[in-house]
This record gives sequence, structure tokens and C-alpha cells, in this order.
Amino acid sequence: MGKATASTIRPRVLESDFFARPALTVAKQLIGKVLVRRRGGREIASVITETEAYVGPHDLACHASKGRTGRTDVMFGPAGFWYVYFIYGMHWMLNVVTDEVDHPAAVLIRGAGQWKGPARLTKALSIGKRLNGAETAPASGLWIEDRGIKVPRGRIERTPRIGVEYAGPWASKAYRFVVTAPTVSRSYRAKFRGRPLPP
Repeated sequence: MGKATASTIRPRVLESDFFARPALTVAKQLIGKVLVRRRGGREIASVITETEAYVGPHDLACHASKGRTGRTDVMFGPAGFWYVYFIYGMHWMLNVVTDEVDHPAAVLIRGAGQWKGPARLTKALSIGKRLNGAETAPASGLWIEDRGIKVPRGRIERTPRIGVEYAGPWASKAYRFVVTAPTVSRSYRAKFRGRPLPP
């Protein structure tokens, strides 16, 4: 099986047209993209290694299946905005809105760089309520880039989503994408450690 490789393309910030597609497509194609957090003049870039798709109001694991509320309002808007919500009274979850306006769908970013698990990720990158509804753009301090990293198809596993047993038949849908180790060569491994990646 192959390992993740990086080309020499110039980093490109992902814009709304990338996200304005079905959540399943976006979730899969976000693997290998780079989540960038700017805070206090410092940037931390982490390669996305795990995502989950929530495909719309018919998906019983999707928050929008219960209708439009104050919390889910951002999901009904344009793609390419952050949907950040609080669970268990202690953790923030980072999602990006996908699909068309009025079709509420999103992708949960479950892992990036050295952080496995959505709660660890948001805690490490100081992601919270302030980013809810913000655009996925440098102006918000949190965005996603394409830096030419290619993860071989054979290294991306599809499984059911985690913690959605309540969703009936939707609980078994293979809407989670995760990189299986090893993914990178030793010389490139530091790039997956949440350290700034060079252009």
C-alpha cells in the first residue's frame, strides 16, 4: 500500500465551491487537506485524517433531522461556514457546512495532525462558540487548504459513524472516513504533528 505524498503545488485555500457539494463527497475529499488555525500571530497546520458526513434532514444522525433551530440555523445557510456546537457540557465539535442553501448537511472533522478525536482537536486549537457561523477563511482564523497531499485510496477506510446508535438504520451507514496508519514516510511525518507546514 502507498504512503501519503505531497506535491509542490502552491497552497490553496478551499473556498465555498469546494464545500457546496454533497457531504459524502466533501468528507472523503477533506482527507489529506490541511486545517489551519491562526491564533496570536502563530499558525498551526494539521493534516485532516478523519471525517464524518451528515447528509441532510433525512439522515436521523444529523442534527437537522429535528428541524431548524437556533443551534442548527447555520446548517441551512451557504456552504463553507463553520458549525461549532457544544456536547456533554464540556466539548466543542467542529463541522463545516456543505451542500446547497436550505439543504442542511455538514462534515464533522474528527481528527487532524496528532489529534485523534474531535474534542481533543478543538481543545488543542482553541476552537469554540466564537467560530460558530464564521466563514472557513483566513479572516476567521480557521480555514482549510489544499497543499497537494495525496492519501492513497487504500489507506482511507470507510466505517459507520461513531456515537450515533440512536439513528436507527442510519447508524450503520458507512459515512466515516479515516486514514489507516502508516500514512506517511518518516521524513514527512512531522507534517502530521500539528506543526506549521511550509508553503
